[in-house]
Amino acid sequence: MRPAEVKVYRQYIMDVSQTEKTEESRTCLHIKLYHPQQSVQSMYRLLPLGRRLKHPAEDPLRLGRDAEACTFVLNDSRVSRKQLALQAFRTAHSSQLYFLVQNLSQRGSLAVNSADLGYLQWAQLPDKALLRFAGYELLLCQEPGEAKDSFEVQFEVAHMSPCQEVGLGIPCRSPVMDTGLQPSLYPNNSGHSQGPLEMDESCLSTGLFS
Repeated sequence: MRPAEVKVYRQYIMDVSQTEKTEESRTCLHIKLYHPQQSVQSMYRLLPLGRRLKHPAEDPLRLGRDAEACTFVLNDSRVSRKQLALQAFRTAHSSQLYFLVQNLSQRGSLAVNSADLGYLQWAQLPDKALLRFAGYELLLCQEPGEAKDSFEVQFEVAHMSPCQEVGLGIPCRSPVMDTGLQPSLYPNNSGHSQGPLEMDESCLSTGLFS
């Protein structure tokens, strides 16, 4: 390699290294999936298992049976065409990304830890949450990051029911459902309802909570 080429190559290595150092880390949603029949059915064949994929923070992440309407697809007729949506948001008190979950299914409720969400109702997710619908269990764990405009999502298959992990690892507490904000932001929780809040899906897609 000639001296000029060596110089250019070294500069390239320095540029790549500098980019890696300055790029902000992204919040990652780790989603473990479990279904009692997953060993005999190919319900996960359309999911990018094991890969960390970038997703814009302002766009809702939809999960369901319809490949045209959803970001990620479950290959199962028991799942609704649009089952649920996850929306990232921030508060005025923190630079951290938080997440809302909304039930998009008219066929049944969505269980979030110990709370049930009806159609178009939403809840803020704690750092570790268990979602249940149509026989599925999804364990969501949030890995904090610095980036504000995007986050990552990674799907994995759980080989046993995550209910045990949630029940033994952390208190099975209900998510925040009244304001979409953490209780500590509202002293004494005065003036706020404790029931699930109904909201049209279009509200999520506007980036209202980012």
